Amino acid sequence: MTTYTVKLTPEEAARLEPIIRDGSFQTRQVPHARFSGAKPDLHVTFYESGKLVVQGKGTQDFVEFVVEPQVLLSARLGYEDTLEPGRLDPRIGVDESGKGDFFGPMCIAGVYVNRDVLMAWRDIGVRDSKSISSESQVARLAKKIRETPGCVWNVVAIGNEAYNRMHQSNGSVNRVLAWGHARVIENLLTQKHRMSQPPLRAISDQFASSKATVEKALMAAGKTLELVQRHKAEEDPAVAAASILARDEFVTRLRQLGEQYGVVLPKGASDQVETAAREFVELHGTAALARVAKMHFRTSYRVLGLPEPEKKEWRRPGEVDGASGKE
Repeated sequence: MTTYTVKLTPEEAARLEPIIRDGSFQTRQVPHARFSGAKPDLHVTFYESGKLVVQGKGTQDFVEFVVEPQVLLSARLGYEDTLEPGRLDPRIGVDESGKGDFFGPMCIAGVYVNRDVLMAWRDIGVRDSKSISSESQVARLAKKIRETPGCVWNVVAIGNEAYNRMHQSNGSVNRVLAWGHARVIENLLTQKHRMSQPPLRAISDQFASSKATVEKALMAAGKTLELVQRHKAEEDPAVAAASILARDEFVTRLRQLGEQYGVVLPKGASDQVETAAREFVELHGTAALARVAKMHFRTSYRVLGLPEPEKKEWRRPGEVDGASGKE
């Protein structure tokens, strides 16, 4: 075993942290991590989401002699199937990339997994792409996922011009996203002949107040699946794999767009992005911006000198008192 993941309670995390900070590990900064430590044959990272990731040749010894007796206070290794019923069920994971990026397309990926696929991934570190800081590492993992025997995958990339038309006609990012999720699921179900067992469900993050938003976009084949939407769905390896494929597709297409127009198109929606958008307009004109950017972002209004629309309060699906969100 060279990779191990487990969800920790706050009490368990409190027991682990002093072990990582006792001087025997070299502590390091990792995006979205509360603490992380490294040894020559071992990397241990605890993320803000509550997930612990242990990697390296020393993984099994660390889990058996430290994590289980000192942190979890129970023996779990080897009992995953009993402790997590359905962990190896055949299923589809769906995730997207580019939703919060001004430049570039929106990319939605779907990945079919079964027992054999999941077992093959135990040692390669498949996890949520947001916890992977290196784009080259995302690319390496995406290649391994695509090449895993038995894994069936599909990516739908909504280019900027198509995205802007869809957003204008639908009036909502969530409706565009729901269409993309439904399209990926339907595309995968046309490849059932490549699946050793039919998927029982499709899992994705909860981006709308109700899964009915996606269910309405599904066609006949997709409606035969149980649709599961939940917060932190990327903790499921099928969704984590989809997040990696979606991110790899987004980064690749964003780079190609920049090469096509002879500019660097930054990720995100920061001041740096706004500066790049102004430079793009100076080079290629205002009409060309819609070919590389999502025009409903406030960035486009500022760059084009248009009055910004009134801000709406954003709420996470199911929340009563949400805070104002970003564009």
